[in-house]
Amino acid sequence: MVDVVWSATETEAETGLTVHPENIFVEDGLFREPGLVEHVAQSAAAFAGYGAFVRHEKPKLGFIGEIKDCEIHDLPRVGSELRTHVRLVAEVNGVRLVQAEVRSGDEVVATSLMKIFLKDD
Repeated sequence: MVDVVWSATETEAETGLTVHPENIFVEDGLFREPGLVEHVAQSAAAFAGYGAFVRHEKPKLGFIGEIKDCEIHDLPRVGSELRTHVRLVAEVNGVRLVQAEVRSGDEVVATSLMKIFLKDD
């Protein structure tokens, strides 16, 4: 659910996804709500994986613990190019709180806070 990582630092990342008609979350030409949530989760995973990579660590398995303040303003159409900004709000004892904003062009289509639990080996 992520085609590209445009940029990444220790505290934030920009990812992208082009909505294709064969995507499992496309229905009636629209990228549905579960697809937006999954895209945010995969963006957070790519962000966490980048952090592990720069620290020369093995990426950890992550689990969504909570989705909070999720607002879906619009459903992107097939062909839309999504650009998603994820930002680390806090991290305590292997639990990350990530804020996300998904844009299609200049329009914000979704925002959320996601609590992710990272499993130690």
